[in-house]
Amino acid sequence: MADSQAQAAELDAAITEIVRAEHGRIVATLIRRLGDIDLAEDAVAEALVTALERWPVDGIPPNPGAWLTTTAGNKAIDRIRREAKRDAKYAEAAMLKDDDTPPPDDGPVQDDRLRLIFTCCHPALAMENRVALTLRLLGGLTVAEIAKAFLVPETTMAQRITRSKQKIRNANIPYRVPRAEDLPARLGGVLAVLYLVFNEGYLASEGEGIRADLSAEAIRLTRQLSGLTDEPEVLGLLALMLLTEARRPARIADDSLVTLDQQDRALWDAALIDEGHDLVRRCLATNRAGPYQIQAAINAVHTDALDASMTDWSQVVQLYDQLVAVQPSPIVELNRAVAVAELDGPEVALHVVDQLDLATYHPWHVARAELLRRLQRYDESRAAYDQALALTANEAERAHLSRRRASL
Repeated sequence: MADSQAQAAELDAAITEIVRAEHGRIVATLIRRLGDIDLAEDAVAEALVTALERWPVDGIPPNPGAWLTTTAGNKAIDRIRREAKRDAKYAEAAMLKDDDTPPPDDGPVQDDRLRLIFTCCHPALAMENRVALTLRLLGGLTVAEIAKAFLVPETTMAQRITRSKQKIRNANIPYRVPRAEDLPARLGGVLAVLYLVFNEGYLASEGEGIRADLSAEAIRLTRQLSGLTDEPEVLGLLALMLLTEARRPARIADDSLVTLDQQDRALWDAALIDEGHDLVRRCLATNRAGPYQIQAAINAVHTDALDASMTDWSQVVQLYDQLVAVQPSPIVELNRAVAVAELDGPEVALHVVDQLDLATYHPWHVARAELLRRLQRYDESRAAYDQALALTANEAERAHLSRRRASL
């Protein structure tokens, strides 16, 4: 009994990983072929249900991605046939049956997933709706995960995604590859999408630990994007991702989050750090600083230090000053305050933090807990840790916060 349960658990884990890795590609492929977001999503969902029913019996196929794509396509064909009222629909289904041809060469973006991001980032949609829709379709994130990333209620995010789909359908927004002249207008939304997908993969909003597949996909797509435009913010985002990804091997230990100052820097990926630093230098040479480039430069300072005690906090604060100037937000102010604490002390930083309206943002409570701890205001620190624990569902981070609270 125990062996069969272990095998079932192992199979479930394998299927979950396959779904995570293939979801975005399959959805993007079907949206290109079908031209219908809802139909593509429903077909993929039905294919996944079929996989969960058949794979435990038949075994995982040699090419599970192709199996899911074919099955989802067949599900879509079946639905078209059931709902068809005209012969034209049957003809459409017949064409779909054997449509495994690559997309036509009608623009600079040839990867289906990158094409989908640009399609969802159409100027007719509000910026936050572009990001949310693409996270849902490409990243396969749940509405709850996206809502957490945007700091909004789940119901609000569900409405945004539904309205975005309706607008695409009602406005007859074409599912086409953007031309080179269309890229600048959509670049901001695309970069925001890629960064949020990366962050969700680096430290998942829910469950145990991290989703390396999402981070890897975000890096892959950003690399492709860097070949389409000379915009330095693209290089800045890629550098930011690489310098962050380089620290992944040291970020989790004993199922608990390890903060930057406590990480074993020998575990960091030196090749990614070197590449990230090189990209930061290329960005600096353009003299067109933007938010992603500045954040990459901050990470370059951190990864340049041999240990945490050697971090040049003065330079970090100066870079945050630049970031506040180009992208003012409470979250940027919070991160700046954490750096200020290393220069001017926790009391000065806490005064800044307490002025920020971030009561629903768990890192704000974490920052307060750590600053209060350093000021030996232990009862207040415990209360702040409790608030942070109540606002995060990530098990690795919860383990870290619980240990910090218990050590007071």
